[in-house]
Amino acid sequence: MEIGQRLRELRESKGLSQGHIEKRTGLFRCYVSRVECGHTTPSIDTLEKWAKALDLELYQLFFAGPAEPRAPKVERITLRGNYEKNLVKLLRELPHHYQEMLVVLARKMVKQQKEPAR
Repeated sequence: MEIGQRLRELRESKGLSQGHIEKRTGLFRCYVSRVECGHTTPSIDTLEKWAKALDLELYQLFFAGPAEPRAPKVERITLRGNYEKNLVKLLRELPHHYQEMLVVLARKMVKQQKEPAR
């Protein structure tokens, strides 16, 4: 699904112009146009504003079904010891960009460990 196309369809289905979206969100009409044409991708914060302007819930921008989608079942991770619990606690306290950086680093370390020695 192209989010810009979906936003345009939702806007048009409500009989709104790009100018209406501009007034309701504070986003420039030229930005609204760029998103709808697929030239730029909006952030989650911008999508929240857009959903509010369309009088929709955020999930409805991505889901076209008749009712709210059911959340998938997620397998719970059981932490085995104090070491893992402390690591998770510290990770949750870090800013998001540091969390992402640590995940990338951990993936590289695991990959390096799995590669055979040359």
